[in-house]
Amino acid sequence: MLTDKKIKELRKKANDIRISIIEMLLEAKSGHTAGSLGMTDIFTLLYFHTLKHDPKNPAWEKRDRLILSNGHICPVYYATMAHAGYFPIAELKTLRKLGTRLQGHPHHEYMPWLETSSGPLGSGLSQAVGMALADRMDYGENIRRFIYCLMSDGELNEGNSWEGAMLAGKYKLRNLIAIVDRNNIQIEGHTEDVMPLEPLADKWKSFGWHVIETVGHDFRSLDEALQEAQAIFEKPIVIIAHTVPGKGVSFMERDYKWHGKSPNKEEAEKALQELKANFPKA
Repeated sequence: MLTDKKIKELRKKANDIRISIIEMLLEAKSGHTAGSLGMTDIFTLLYFHTLKHDPKNPAWEKRDRLILSNGHICPVYYATMAHAGYFPIAELKTLRKLGTRLQGHPHHEYMPWLETSSGPLGSGLSQAVGMALADRMDYGENIRRFIYCLMSDGELNEGNSWEGAMLAGKYKLRNLIAIVDRNNIQIEGHTEDVMPLEPLADKWKSFGWHVIETVGHDFRSLDEALQEAQAIFEKPIVIIAHTVPGKGVSFMERDYKWHGKSPNKEEAEKALQELKANFPKA
């Protein structure tokens, strides 16, 4: 269970990661802001509390595996892994530059500790299903790790997502936990205007999944959702995490125009001022 002290530490870590996201996007002059900021709390909880992983031994056989399906929010992926010790934080400033390991979408060939390359929306869940099936073949009922697949709500427009969901339901992959970033935006507007998803929970249930809904910025609620997910034995699990796109920066929050837009110098300075005010230095 999370202690109050641990939650305070996680909030500070998430704020530091958001600062890194703004700084790296400013340096790159391109990239996806809203989803990266919105998913920061979830990534923070996973890498600093929930996941079994070892930055000093990324290929550890018993590690949990995390697949980022919506690869365009890789700024939060990179920033979290850097703060967790996978590579130097200073390297974040190379985002999207020629020859960098930090491509605009995650590239497994350049960064072997990433479980997959990602970018084509809708493919991540099928990859995660394959990994979960492979673990069942290798370990049978003795599976001791989880496969986490992080997805956007907008990518649920892709039929491939539902093909993966259907297969996972068929094989009752209890070691598979999907987390959907339900931020209600995509690049062209609000999801319910572009291609309505509701009733989203009922759709997942109809494919044979156990559904949990939670707030994506409340560490205690998120932790309880993940504990419930890990306790389910008879079916795959999806956590629908309701998040605020652009979370932490007032003028970015809930504005779909920040989906694929990076801040200019003035906007970045304003964003950093807000974030740094959350935890002022003594």
